[in-house]
Amino acid sequence: MKKDQLVQTLECQLRTVKAERQGALRDPALLAARTALKLFQSQRLAATHADLLAAPDTRAAALFFFDELYGAHDLRQRDTDLERIIPTMQRLLPLDALQTITDAIVLDALSEQLDSAMARLLDGPLDPASYARAYRQAGTPAERARQLELVQALGSSLCRLVKVPLLGTTLNLMRAPARLAGLGDLQQFLERGFGAFRRMRRADAFVTTIVERERAMMQALYAGNCPG
Repeated sequence: MKKDQLVQTLECQLRTVKAERQGALRDPALLAARTALKLFQSQRLAATHADLLAAPDTRAAALFFFDELYGAHDLRQRDTDLERIIPTMQRLLPLDALQTITDAIVLDALSEQLDSAMARLLDGPLDPASYARAYRQAGTPAERARQLELVQALGSSLCRLVKVPLLGTTLNLMRAPARLAGLGDLQQFLERGFGAFRRMRRADAFVTTIVERERAMMQALYAGNCPG
């Protein structure tokens, strides 16, 4: 995919993400339900992948995946940064780096839509049983499979990104200008992802492990089981 095509996709998906998050801000009940859901899912991910979080080789990458890409913290500043800097990224970043950022936002957009759909179905305390019911009702197996395909695509993008010559040096040189421009959150996102995957010995195996486990979890949920 060419840079101009990536930019079009990025801009479209950012609008989707922004609409989902702003919609929640206008609805306190929805916002509370989404926040509780994200915390529940973060805890579930940490339990499912506890070995990846514990191993020195994969800990940083696991934290990046579960924190930056699917954490409960507010990502609106990162999204605002991206909107402001898209023309600069298109001009300066290599294709692989722009692909990685686009893959992250495409995944984010679908995850936000599914989260909002689940949150609207939650009524009362969130526990494994109510989570499982909302999961089955809010999204189809095809949508959840697509979500895992996007996780795989993002992981593959990060694996390719660490092989781009001199990208680490470029990110270091961008650090001070990014802070001066008020783009510190975006810079940290790029540095964390690049650094975490560069340190792993088998980054591709790490991504495959996450996707396979999450696919097994998806199948269990649609079979009527509760997350452990």
